[in-house]
Amino acid sequence: MWSRTALAVVVISSISALLGCVSSPPDDPLPSDSATVVSIIDGDTVVIDLAGTDERVRLIGIDTPETVHPTRPVECYGAESTDRITELIPPGSVVRLERDVEWRDHYGRLLLYLFRSDDDLFVNEALVIEGYAATWHIDPNGAYRSALAAAEQQARADGRGLWTKCGGPGVPLDPLVSR
Repeated sequence: MWSRTALAVVVISSISALLGCVSSPPDDPLPSDSATVVSIIDGDTVVIDLAGTDERVRLIGIDTPETVHPTRPVECYGAESTDRITELIPPGSVVRLERDVEWRDHYGRLLLYLFRSDDDLFVNEALVIEGYAATWHIDPNGAYRSALAAAEQQARADGRGLWTKCGGPGVPLDPLVSR
């Protein structure tokens, strides 16, 4: 039979060990802090060559209108958003990479902030301030939350991009075509 003290020690040790495993994720650094753009999927998803491996990347903190979602219709300003990111970082461009707390989404894509290497343009923010994307915050990733929110506020106030053309994000393209 266990004494209360022995049982308490076992329980506390087990909880401590479990918490140690949960609170200390393994260190998984990027193999490089820069990569080359291989292709553009849509306004907020690209493929990069990261140390010889093609990786799908979802830009953190933003959401662009859908163009290739398997279950959602093409949305207003989706093609324009895809065209704009292609202009900002065309295939062959070198980008600097920054991670946040979560490193991959449930689709296995890397979650990153991208900066154009030649002039350090913050691509995520540029898409928002120019009206090609809205902010989309998912905890715990929030390193640039306030900067992106300020960019969206400015884009809305100035009526840029999807804020004027579509009335905001998430508008299906078909109803606009029938007007």
